[in-house]
Amino acid sequence: MYPNIPTFEQQISAKMAAETTNTNAKILKDLISSHNTIEMMKGVRYYFNENDIKSRKHYFWRDGQKVEDQTKPNNKIPHGWHKLLVDQKVSYIVGKPVTFTGPDSFVKKVNEVLTEDFHDYMVELGLGASNKGLEWLHPYIDEEGNFDMIVVPAEQVIPIYDTSKQKNLEAVIRYYPMSVNGQDAIRAEWWTKQDVTYYIAIGTGDYEPDTTEPVNPAPHFTYGDVGYGWGEVPFIEFANNQFKVSDLTFYKELIDDYDRRVSDNSNNLEELQALIYVLKGYEGQSLSEFMENLRYYKAISLDADPGAGVDTLSAELPIQSVNSHLDRLRESIFTFGQGVDVSTDKFGSAPSGVALKFLFSLLDLKASMLERKFRKGLEWVIWFVAEYLSIKGEGQFNYKDIKFTFNKNILMNDLEASQIAQNSTGIISERTILANHPWVTNPEEEEKRKKEEREEKMTQMQDPYPLPNDQSGGTGAGSA
Repeated sequence: MYPNIPTFEQQISAKMAAETTNTNAKILKDLISSHNTIEMMKGVRYYFNENDIKSRKHYFWRDGQKVEDQTKPNNKIPHGWHKLLVDQKVSYIVGKPVTFTGPDSFVKKVNEVLTEDFHDYMVELGLGASNKGLEWLHPYIDEEGNFDMIVVPAEQVIPIYDTSKQKNLEAVIRYYPMSVNGQDAIRAEWWTKQDVTYYIAIGTGDYEPDTTEPVNPAPHFTYGDVGYGWGEVPFIEFANNQFKVSDLTFYKELIDDYDRRVSDNSNNLEELQALIYVLKGYEGQSLSEFMENLRYYKAISLDADPGAGVDTLSAELPIQSVNSHLDRLRESIFTFGQGVDVSTDKFGSAPSGVALKFLFSLLDLKASMLERKFRKGLEWVIWFVAEYLSIKGEGQFNYKDIKFTFNKNILMNDLEASQIAQNSTGIISERTILANHPWVTNPEEEEKRKKEEREEKMTQMQDPYPLPNDQSGGTGAGSA
């Protein structure tokens, strides 16, 4: 996780360098068997409210043995704090489509190639990276020659970097379970910069080349009748932060404590509904008989002894202490989870722009870390798009010419923002004003509409009284 500890990827590269005599199949088996995905899948579990509290059990000791207590109340109440914080961040940073700027011809082709589906990919990548620490995007060219992409779950991917700088991606192993003739199997794909080799392991057997593939190894894609390799491994990493860890890492214990306190409180309330009876002069044979008679007859029989009777005991929960502790936990979850607590006492009815910026400061700090890592991934996306356009013969483009703007989805005071936009006219560009106006969701489309309005007004000024069905472009009422 930290720089002084070898990462799993570094261990892979060292292993491959040391075991040059091993076959790919042997290396595959070693790497896949040692690929630990437990930590990254915790984030996925908590996102879907499968918190640790749901597996909690109560025990007691009987004759020196630890036995599960299935009679004691054991409420398991998970809370979706992790989902709330992740959704806040993803909506904030990629809730609005990323904007591409650069040479008009290049930007137009990029938007045509990526289509509107790319925004959905960005949201999916943001969710995956926030939950697991990273997610992968796989660009490819389909059978019809169209550029396309799929999001590959991080738990299926083992990246292999060069052994020197640990920066250059040399290969990727993708593996996933499947069924072959009713038997469990694992299919593995070994992607290099030029081709992909398919393997399969049935049951506990070794990995062998997949004979069901007509071409194996195969080129990355076929365009026309020619097979091509991208020249780079067609997998793009989208990391959550520099440590490639889930957001959950930084506040899981706080959520677990919150779950325990609420669940314990529910258990205590359930237990306190049953009174404790103190019996004096009871004539029955056993306590179970007493409880059965009380349940059925709603009465009990006591001795005639003057001291006979029934007293009840009950306990009270320290509600104030419990609520105080839960309030502190809630505050800590939002603080260390770097989220926005929109509770009424903090948010107010109409906060100013300065107050909103302060409210969003921690979320912006966390989202900026993801943005910085995602920019690297986006550069690779544009690189693959430029290569695709070159293969199609649609021109040579430099991927570095495209710049990215993350349109952060921050709440704002509409009145203040509108006044600032109006006062900025003539000082900054109209495009910048449109991009920051609270009512504008698509600056390019709004700019196009404004241009059409200006042209329409110019036409009306030139010919304010056009003749009906005038096809000659005449001068209206002024014509002879």
